[in-house]
Amino acid sequence: MTETVVADPSVVPQGKQLWLTLLALSMAGMVVSVQQTVVIPLLPRLMVTLDVPVAEVTWVFTASLLAAAVATPLLSRLGDMYGKKRMILFTVGLLVLGSVVCALSGSLAVLIAGRALQGASAALIPLAIGMIRDSFPRTRVMTAIGVVSATMGVGGNLGMIVTGLIADRTPSHHPVFWITAGLAAAAFVLIALSAHDTGSKAGGRPDFIGAVLLSCWLVCLLLAISKGNDWGWGSGRVVGLFAAATALCAVWVFSQLRVRAPMVRLQLLVGGRSLQANLASLLLGFAMFGSFALVSSFIQTPPSAGYGFGGSVLDVGLYALPSTVTMLAASFMAGRLSARLGPAHSLALGAALCSAGFGWFTLFNASVLDLLGANALQGLGFGVAYAALGALAVQHVPMDQSGIASGINSLVRSIGGSVSGAATAALLTSITIAGTAIPSRDAYVLSFAIITVSAIASAAVALVSGTMARGVPGVR
Repeated sequence: MTETVVADPSVVPQGKQLWLTLLALSMAGMVVSVQQTVVIPLLPRLMVTLDVPVAEVTWVFTASLLAAAVATPLLSRLGDMYGKKRMILFTVGLLVLGSVVCALSGSLAVLIAGRALQGASAALIPLAIGMIRDSFPRTRVMTAIGVVSATMGVGGNLGMIVTGLIADRTPSHHPVFWITAGLAAAAFVLIALSAHDTGSKAGGRPDFIGAVLLSCWLVCLLLAISKGNDWGWGSGRVVGLFAAATALCAVWVFSQLRVRAPMVRLQLLVGGRSLQANLASLLLGFAMFGSFALVSSFIQTPPSAGYGFGGSVLDVGLYALPSTVTMLAASFMAGRLSARLGPAHSLALGAALCSAGFGWFTLFNASVLDLLGANALQGLGFGVAYAALGALAVQHVPMDQSGIASGINSLVRSIGGSVSGAATAALLTSITIAGTAIPSRDAYVLSFAIITVSAIASAAVALVSGTMARGVPGVR
């Protein structure tokens, strides 16, 4: 039987302590996002430093993605059961440990192991959203979620800047990971001192069989998606992985329907308004993560190709600063905006702004000014959209399921990003300048057009969700 454990009501954060908690959670969220992007510009250098081919070095990125896929739903559920603070500290501890392992690594195997530990920290974002819902007054929840959500984009941009600064001064990858270790350790101390569990805990025993099955089919699915371009979409390995993912997913669904206290209640994934929130998240994740990779590659393309700005890794981060500023500004306005429009309509507005930014750069991409303007508009849209998405994912579920609901929403967003990365990479490698392996301008235009459509579709789903929610008591 599932046992409900109520947190000690005498331990309720107030006033300044609430905002100190938000600072700690935001800092931790930023470091999690930093670790996701710092290695992308380092991959070519790691090939030389570690003397490994490109097919092997990409595991430095893939390992983090797969670990996140496994850890996010599992740790989110454990947070609901045993306390979110405990699981948040555990995830930040994994980030510190993984960063130290990467900083000390001298071989590819050790570096991949460290990256897997870092990737598990992705569960922090849904856990943080669940803690905010438990701790903050209802009128401040949207603003607080907006601030933490904004750290994803800010941290991603900061990671590129940090990597660029270090790459200009040393050929070693170690300093990057020492920096993430230090930041994560500081966040750990802040959370330990400021955060408190105030919501109810579901208690009970973990569904270990469900956790193993979920992990297996997610690993098969994301591994097939992430390696499809390298191994070939029609190869036996990729087809076999997709088949295994399908079969294991069917067994997992059956097990979740049969178990009295399942790891994931399926209505949180496909039931009612959960399906709309998760579909919107999938589409927006496709657009967001796809744009990160496309813009980075476009900026670093030399003008001799007929497009591009010939920028460095540092330039990629600097050109993203307008997006960082507008994203932060939008996140602080998100609470009032959602109170007026409701989370669903706020999400629709944010996704529409994102699509406008993507559409701008699809049509006009000849100058840096076009890039800066498009980035500023995208940042504004993501600041509004991700704050609303965090609230939309949890507003209709019981308090003791906030973590897993947010975790599932975060997971489908990551899946959207994985599909986007594979799809845009396939386009860039198949549509090239004649006689070269360099992607043509048409390849980028088509890729940006696709992510623009994805953002528009996310806005449409959100509008439908908002329309269907009208008339439901307590929901807007």
